[in-house]
Amino acid sequence: MPDQSQSQAAALSRRNLLASAGVAFGGAMIGVPRSAGAATTISMQIGWLAGGNQLGDIVAKQLGYFSDEGLTLEIMPGGPNNDGVAIVASGRAAVGQLSSSPSLMLAASQDIPITCFAVGAQQHPYAFFSLAKNPVHQPADFRGKKVGIQATGVILLRALLAKNNIDPKDVEIVTIGSEMTPLMTGQVDVVTGWVTNTTAMRVLGPDHVTLKLWDAGVRLYALPYYATTDTLRTNRDALERFLKASGRGWEYAYNNRDKAIELLVKELPNLVAKDEREAADVMLGAEFNQTTRANGWGTMDPAVWQEQIDLYAKLGQFSKRTPALAEVMTMDVLQATHDSRPRIG
Repeated sequence: MPDQSQSQAAALSRRNLLASAGVAFGGAMIGVPRSAGAATTISMQIGWLAGGNQLGDIVAKQLGYFSDEGLTLEIMPGGPNNDGVAIVASGRAAVGQLSSSPSLMLAASQDIPITCFAVGAQQHPYAFFSLAKNPVHQPADFRGKKVGIQATGVILLRALLAKNNIDPKDVEIVTIGSEMTPLMTGQVDVVTGWVTNTTAMRVLGPDHVTLKLWDAGVRLYALPYYATTDTLRTNRDALERFLKASGRGWEYAYNNRDKAIELLVKELPNLVAKDEREAADVMLGAEFNQTTRANGWGTMDPAVWQEQIDLYAKLGQFSKRTPALAEVMTMDVLQATHDSRPRIG
């Protein structure tokens, strides 16, 4: 899943961003206060097209869980020409969701006032795929290999090599598109992708080896939810209600997978139900694990975030300054919803 905002965030500055936006926060959350009996529209800007990554959010919308919280959810699709970070930071959307946590660190390093308040996938689904005849089971196996990777993913490979003290000269990087066929044709020894993209992985057949980025020592989060610092300060109650509703949706999806896919396809009829049902098992495995069983869906660990910041600083990714942990993430919304988020995994 492409993450356009990661490469764009570093090119933005707070001054330029807010000067060019010209839109106030009032456009993102429309309506009257909940006490007046009317729903508040809360818009969620996502990093790419809506799909299985938003399964629980869409289920919550379809089943009226947002209505129960006095909210109406609007999901705004992203894309290559639609910078979600800028849209949220300018006030045109109340909540954002990106594919990968580094985008938020990069934005904070450029003084863009957005902060993560919860995460979807507890362990990033990004992985390296190889064939059993020439496998990469562990980071040391990358030495001497040709790795086919998208340009936006090269930093993830660099992070893996740095984390495991592997000289980048020992690995040949081959820039490829989103197709995994170069592995099957022998052009490369390794290709990359999300393990949740089960449709794309079919070309690899059963004879392939998977090494997850997380298991290789690079602990990134996927599908983080974020908002502006102003929203977190002045409208935190709405974010708390948003998180409660989404959590209920993800819990329903976990326990009722076939029905959840029916609701997903009802919302997004362009999707293929069979493919989404297969991918849902993998996605739900990323959303729920022993951490969510202990601390609830959407939780995150400040130590993991600090580890990410330190690694990206080591790789020289922060051209302006290294952001402080408090700029990148907050536990406030999670703590306020401690008793309302599902504990399963």
